Amino acid sequence: MNILEEANNIVNLRSEEKSRMYGPFEEGMDRAALILSGMLGYEVDAVLVYKALIALKLSRESYSHKEDNLLDSVAYLGSMNNYINNKS
Repeated sequence: MNILEEANNIVNLRSEEKSRMYGPFEEGMDRAALILSGMLGYEVDAVLVYKALIALKLSRESYSHKEDNLLDSVAYLGSMNNYINNKS
């Protein structure tokens, strides 16, 4: 399966399965932003959390290629786009 198709499957087609396990993904990103804001002492939003996760995956990829790094990066990008569109 193409990496973009696989990312779409993760982000858009299996979201209900993941919601049962971990709660809604976008809500989890909002909560992560609240927790990070408390840790840092200033407000950050969920989009920054997405960007940090993408940066982490690309950082890992810079050391050693692993398809999972790229897949997760693309999936986070797609999910971030959905998040931004849903908040607009």
